[in-house]
Amino acid sequence: MASGPERFLAATAHLPITPQRMPDSTHTAAEAAAAVGCEVGAIVKSLVFVAVHPDDSREPVLALVCGDNRADLDALALVLGARIEKADARSVKESTGYSIGGVPPLGHPAPVRTVVDRDLLRFETVWSAAGSAYDVFPATPQQLVDWTGGELADIGTR
Repeated sequence: MASGPERFLAATAHLPITPQRMPDSTHTAAEAAAAVGCEVGAIVKSLVFVAVHPDDSREPVLALVCGDNRADLDALALVLGARIEKADARSVKESTGYSIGGVPPLGHPAPVRTVVDRDLLRFETVWSAAGSAYDVFPATPQQLVDWTGGELADIGTR
């Protein structure tokens, strides 16, 4: 079976994405910022949640949150019209195909509804995971919105 970075590269081959392998872990936003040499806010945290809809149906949701923000679950619930639960490691892997710490914003086996923290627009370039805790790629915030089909919303809080 292909590694996370190999699967990410194959899934995004049609896009102008150039992943970079870092010598040190990028598992946390602080580690990623240190490895890349950017502000913590320019790191994209790909956080998976479960939206529980009024009819009790459940849907994985990917929140792309500014590295210096926390996900505002109340704001996310309002955007989605659903109750929000944190996804466990197994659910993250099942819905995205990747392990926590290396979840990219796109390149999943099936589409995942995505909400993008509007605060990412503060940056010209942001850095996201590319399939492992050592692989990242740069993009503009607008590229992430376009590539993921994500909805821009105020879902981050400091």
